Amino acid sequence: MSAHRAQTLEQLARLCRTGRDASLLAGTAPTGWAELDAILPGAGWPLGAVIELMPTATGIGELSLLMPTLAQFSRSERYVAFISPPYVPFAPALAQRGVQLHRLLVIETSASVDTLWAFEQTLRCNAFGAALAWCPFVKDREVRRLQLAAESGRSIGFLYRTPAAALEPSPAAVRLRLQANDKGLIVEVLKCRGARSGMTVAISCADSERASGSSLRSPASSP
Repeated sequence: MSAHRAQTLEQLARLCRTGRDASLLAGTAPTGWAELDAILPGAGWPLGAVIELMPTATGIGELSLLMPTLAQFSRSERYVAFISPPYVPFAPALAQRGVQLHRLLVIETSASVDTLWAFEQTLRCNAFGAALAWCPFVKDREVRRLQLAAESGRSIGFLYRTPAAALEPSPAAVRLRLQANDKGLIVEVLKCRGARSGMTVAISCADSERASGSSLRSPASSP
């Protein structure tokens, strides 16, 4: 095992030994957007599941969509993880959106295999409410492993993929395509267990995005 992986496992083990709030142990976590909750079974993101997000372009508000959920988890004493984000998280913007920064863990990786490994370990750790990973190339069996890990930890795995991934089948519980409009996002349900696919909903998150600035700023490779 590499030293980097051993260090990550040690940190996750320490976090998993901490307690967690029981207020978010129901079947779903609210998305924070009434329009989206209205079309999702259980009126929110399913816990213990992998959710694929496929934005048609980078920087259209694909992270703002998750801000209410991430803030809720961090306030309930569960951690949030960003794994291999394409840009460095901009702490002031995240804090302005209600994310408790001491509950945020950023894991940088250099290869897809390490991204998926860190994603799986984080999802299995029940101290985490949600983990976000950016990994464009994922195989079907790898998504299945991530799904089992999320079920084990009762967490939510948000997996950012390219728009081309929509053409491939996936065992993920929810698959959403994200497109920009003049007020925010158009969210199209490509797949959702317990709901009809093909539904779309408009999310007006443009104002809140402008108010806080971009939550992901400079390239992750920058100093």
